[in-house]
Amino acid sequence: MNVRRHHISGIAIAAATALGLGTLSACSTDSAAAGNTDKFDVVASFYPMQYLAEQIGGDHVNVTTLTEPGQEPHDLELSTKQTAELGEADAVLYLKSLQPAVDEAVSQSEVKSKIDAATLTKLEDHGDVEHEHGAEEEHAGEEEEHALDPHIWLDPVKYREVAEGVAKAFEKADPDHAADYRKNAAALTKKLDTLDTAYEDGLKNTATKVFFTNHAAFGYLAERYGLTQEAISGLDPESEPSPARIKELQTEAKADGVTTVFYETLVSDKTAKTLASDAGLKTDVLDPLEGITDKSKGDDYFQVMESNLSALKTALGAK
Repeated sequence: MNVRRHHISGIAIAAATALGLGTLSACSTDSAAAGNTDKFDVVASFYPMQYLAEQIGGDHVNVTTLTEPGQEPHDLELSTKQTAELGEADAVLYLKSLQPAVDEAVSQSEVKSKIDAATLTKLEDHGDVEHEHGAEEEHAGEEEEHALDPHIWLDPVKYREVAEGVAKAFEKADPDHAADYRKNAAALTKKLDTLDTAYEDGLKNTATKVFFTNHAAFGYLAERYGLTQEAISGLDPESEPSPARIKELQTEAKADGVTTVFYETLVSDKTAKTLASDAGLKTDVLDPLEGITDKSKGDDYFQVMESNLSALKTALGAK
């Protein structure tokens, strides 16, 4: 449990610093490099970072994202234009190991403020949480960073700490707008507290605690609310499960009263539907919130998280 809390604050501060520094450097760069805006230009690597920057920064920040709506962030490749724009930004906020192409572009760019959220927190290896039976494979590859789970934003408590850290960094870097950053952050953290309470209350009393997902994005959420995530594939949404893994899940579904196999909007649902069909289970969407599209069940972080809660309550038999 403690590990989780450190976890949070880390990324929080990460994001925080990210934006804060962005603010600072915006003041010192010439207008052309800052995109001819009189705001702080922050490049976010993908939606959860973008949303945070927009909510905390409000009118004072100009935020762009490298991952377009509908793109699967794990597979992102950057265009020459995006790489050039990255180089002109005042700050970049990213999460190392989630998007290798972004990691490489950031390392080669001359952005003054490079904020890697992963260095500011301790990412956990959820291999043994996600699929105990696959733990050996996870631990065998422990030296690879990819075994660590980057999906911290799916835990509202962690995300709240990120917000608090961002606000502090903004206040320090741009004191003229400190009151606005504090106000924006207070509104956001209050909503995140409400969301956390809704999850805690909604998932407290359920018929089963086990849920099946397409890829292992929900380890932090499961840990926070006392659930067990069983992923068909691992942390990489495109990896194919072995026939042995599918058979294992079919057996487990019967043993643990699992009713539903979840898939997501940005990745093919073929494997999830095949498993569900073979095991006589239902399917539904559990969105890892890596991007918002018109297929998303909601227009922003909170709406999609509420939709996810509703889907989990149904699948787990909330009483």
